[in-house]
Amino acid sequence: MLDRFFPALLALALGLASAPAMAQGTEVSFGGLKADTGLPVEVTAESLSVNQADGTAIFAGEVLVKQGEMRLQAGEVKVEYDATGKAIDRLHATGGVLMVNATDAAEAAEAVYTIASGEVVMMGGVLMTQGATAIKGDTLHINLKTGTGRMEGGVTTTFMPGGN
Repeated sequence: MLDRFFPALLALALGLASAPAMAQGTEVSFGGLKADTGLPVEVTAESLSVNQADGTAIFAGEVLVKQGEMRLQAGEVKVEYDATGKAIDRLHATGGVLMVNATDAAEAAEAVYTIASGEVVMMGGVLMTQGATAIKGDTLHINLKTGTGRMEGGVTTTFMPGGN
């Protein structure tokens, strides 16, 4: 498993030697968070409020969003529809957001998932775990289609040498 993360960890270790590189962010592989963004999105919650005027729906209370193997949990998720009002454009999750898929997990204060592009931006005290490896930062950008991402703002990491 470490061999999957080795290139990212090597880049991170080399980046530690240069403060400007760290200030710009760290590119990392999020293969475990790769997802099929064309699959149906299922949302469960304790309540739902719909606003026809602005084309939004708000799920509240133990919200769980499923898309294939990807799971996103939050206290509240605002669903925004596209201009036609027929397709979901993006999800804005707040209140202790947790996103998991396969071996990777990420948590933050809030997240915005743009469905068509497969882009997820997690903000506020982000913690990404990949097995024994943990990466912290202010903002995490993930492309679910490619399984790639970028952590920015005060990036720190902890990992176990030798795959232990």
